[in-house]
Parts: sequence; C-alpha cells; structure tokens
Amino acid sequence: MAGGRTLVVVVTRLGARGRVVVDAAVATATTIFTVVMLDEGGLGSSEPGYHPLDGPGLLLAVLSAAPLALARRFPGLVWTVTSIASLLLLAGGYGLDVPPGPLVATYVLAEAVGGGATPRRRLVAGGSVAVYLPVATALMAADGKSVLGMSSGLFAWAAMFALVWTAGDRSRLRRERIAELEVTARLRETDLERQRRLAAAEERTRIARELHDSAGHAINVILVQAGAARLLHEKDPHRSLRAVETIEEVAQATITDIDRLVRALRHGTEPAEPAEPAPAGTAALEELVARHRSGGLQVSAVFEGAPRGLPSGVAWAAYRILQEALTNAARHGSGTADVVISYGVNAVGIVVSNPVADTISPGGGLGIVGMGERAALLDGEFETATVDGVFRLRARLPYTAPASTGAAA
Repeated sequence: MAGGRTLVVVVTRLGARGRVVVDAAVATATTIFTVVMLDEGGLGSSEPGYHPLDGPGLLLAVLSAAPLALARRFPGLVWTVTSIASLLLLAGGYGLDVPPGPLVATYVLAEAVGGGATPRRRLVAGGSVAVYLPVATALMAADGKSVLGMSSGLFAWAAMFALVWTAGDRSRLRRERIAELEVTARLRETDLERQRRLAAAEERTRIARELHDSAGHAINVILVQAGAARLLHEKDPHRSLRAVETIEEVAQATITDIDRLVRALRHGTEPAEPAEPAPAGTAALEELVARHRSGGLQVSAVFEGAPRGLPSGVAWAAYRILQEALTNAARHGSGTADVVISYGVNAVGIVVSNPVADTISPGGGLGIVGMGERAALLDGEFETATVDGVFRLRARLPYTAPASTGAAA
C-alpha cells in the first residue's frame, strides 16, 4: 500500500514522459521476473511434472507482462491480454506460482475504472478480476492438481488480487483528490486576484472623486483670485499682483496632482460617499492620531520636522494610509501602535508598527492593496513586513515642493 502511494506521487510529478518511462520499466521488470520464475519451475522448489520453459512458454510469458507498458492507455485490453496469457501458462503446466502480470494490470485497471467511468464499465472490470481466480483454479484442477492441496496458495492469490485492487482504487481516489485541490487552489487564487483588482479599482475611483473635489476647489480659488486681480488692477496693483501669484501657485499644484493621479485612474462610477473634509496638510495627520488615541488605541506618536501644507493628492494619500494603518492596528493588533511621521522637504514619511498574533497576517488584506495603490500613484514607496510578531508599515510620499498655505485676499 505504501509503495503504491509512493509510485502514484512519483508518477504524478514526472508528467507524461515520466509516466511512459515508469510504465516501460515496470513492464520490463515484470517480464524478467516472470521468465525467471518459469525457467526455475516456480518460486520455491520445482513441483513434479511441471512444464519446462520452452518457446511457446517464453512467448506466453512475454505476453503476460510486456503489454503493461501500455496499461495506462488501454487498461481493459492489457488486463485481458495478460490474464489470458497467464491462464494459458497455467493450462500448459508451467511453474507460474504467482501471476505478476495480471496483478499489476489489476492495479492499473482499478485506477482507471473509478470516478468518471460508467457503472457498467466498473461492474465488468470488477467481475473480470473476480472471475480470474475460479478460472485459474479450474485450469489447474484440469491439469491434475489437487484443489485441496492448492487451497493455501489460492487463498494467497485471492488476498493479493483484493489488496492490489484496493490499492489501485485508493490511488485513483488520491489522484482525484489532488486534482480537486489543484482546481480549488487555482479558483481561490483567481478569486483573490479578482478581489485585489476590485479593491484597487475602488481605491482609484475614490481617488478620482477626491481629485475632482480638490480640482473644483482650486478652480473656484482661481476664479475668485482672478476676479480680485481684475478689480484691484488699477486701485491696488500690489494686491492684484499677489492675487495673480496665488493663481499661479494653485494652478501649478493642481496640475501636479492631476499629472500624478489621473494617468492611472479607470473609468467607472460608484454611489457617492458622504462628504468628508479634505485634509489640508500635516495637521490633519496629527488630528487623526489623536482621534484614534481617544478611541482607545494606545498610540505612541513621534512627529519629525515642521508641520506644513501638502498638495491635495499627497495629503489625501497620507491621510488614508495612516487611517488604514491605525485601523488595522486596532483590529488585528494588541491595542497598541507606534507611529513615526516625518515631514521632509520633498516627502512625507509614515511608519506604523504594532504587535500582531502569529496567526494573523495583516499584510495580505485588501486595505493593504488600497494603501499600496495610493503610494504607487504618487510614485512613492510602500512596504509591509511582519518580523518577530511585529507588523510594520512604511510609506514615503514625495512631492515636488512644499505647498503654500497662504492666499491673497
């Protein structure tokens, strides 16, 4: 049984060419074993009156084992040929103490007639194997051998055929189970990939709405400042110039956001979410940390660098990434989190660390996909890792230059 299980695993991994090689090797070994057994007059001492191996006996020996090389392609035909050849050897009085060819063919036949085979085909196959022993007994009795004297040997034959059939059937069940598991694994991977794509598409759609809001706000600012510049052009040239400078700054920041984000967005609409105030800069990140701390999460926060205004795309991305990271810390962690936020000249850095249970892998969720998508759209960096029971998230969101927080009246 164990040997049959090992053979099935090996043959499954070898592929089609490997199976041909294994089948040919089995057929060759079985043929050699059969010929040697017949030449010696049996497995033990030669019985009186046995037929010595001659030309016809050698031909029948080859026919009883060599076709096993094609057993996987034609299991029924091969079993029939090997069985008839072995029965003719018994009828001729040759020293066939064990029928190795039919035993191997029975194993392959049991593998082939399960699963998708029709009930009639399974019945015919099982009945053919069951009839083999009575026919062999009748042929040996006709040759003058005592049935009572052969009882122990016939019982051994019956046990061998039963064990071989059971092993072949179990091998088939195992092979079908492996195939089912492979299909399930492929379907699961496909479903996970679909969920990741859906999460990324949803995140991009939300980014598109946020970009729409920030761009609409920027256009309104430009319109107001343009009107102020026109009205103040003659009365207060200095204030008019400040308004034009504000228009230039807002337009440049908006163009930068659009250039970074819109290239990766996909078409499609979703029901509008409840309105949410846009984060104007780094102060919103500090407020978000304070909000989670008041909600029960023990947050140790370090803010490096001077607070500053941020381009809208960077502000939204930083806010969403920190929000999702703290939510994961509260949901999957032990109730604590360490946050380090760095306000650089050209980038915002976010590092969130929190202990997690060994059985939890927060790095594989769809929220992580959304965070990575936001960082990628800004040409930023994003990575997660779990080391010694601590999940760490690191994000770096670049921008060309600090955004101006001032505006002309």
